[in-house]
Amino acid sequence: MFCLNALSKKLRPEVLFGQTSRNRATLENWAVLVDKENKVSRWRQLNDQVFEPLKKGEERRPAFVCHEKRDIWYSFKKLYIVSCFVRGLSVDDAVNQLNFVPAKGAKIVKDTILEAQEIAVRDHNVEFKSNLWVAESFPEHSYRMMGYRRHARGVMHPIKLGHVHYLVRLEEGPPPKHYYYHSRPRTPQELLDQWFEELRARKISNSL
Repeated sequence: MFCLNALSKKLRPEVLFGQTSRNRATLENWAVLVDKENKVSRWRQLNDQVFEPLKKGEERRPAFVCHEKRDIWYSFKKLYIVSCFVRGLSVDDAVNQLNFVPAKGAKIVKDTILEAQEIAVRDHNVEFKSNLWVAESFPEHSYRMMGYRRHARGVMHPIKLGHVHYLVRLEEGPPPKHYYYHSRPRTPQELLDQWFEELRARKISNSL
């Protein structure tokens, strides 16, 4: 496989990278997500958001920090599995769990979480770096680069080199006991209501 050594192979970049109108449109859509003036993505701009002062009696708003890694040459599906693995965990637990995952995506997620932890302590007045948990963790599609792989007898096979972004948001405080709503323990009344709804939703097949 060769893609980045186009000049050494004396091939035209437009032939090697497949600069079609569809690829150019993807790059233009990706550029909208980045602030051209400050060169900062909209995800990291959430760190500069200013909230109204808390009123008397309101609950204290926990600190949070948004961080990301952009343009990673990795599979979106593989990174999605690892990103879901650390949701709802504390930072220390997430890092310890990722140390035992033998995948490239685990190192990407781990490095991003540690960088976000450092930013939270340095720039966002978080007192204890261990008092953070992973509130959001998900990948996003980036641009797709076209390459070619050489085969025998001068055959050139196109390949798609997909890139992704990884985004994470750390929040101050202890992690919730149940991160997903459907995994929460339900009360007997909720179970009874669900059972009634299932009974009312029954339908006789081939009926009026």
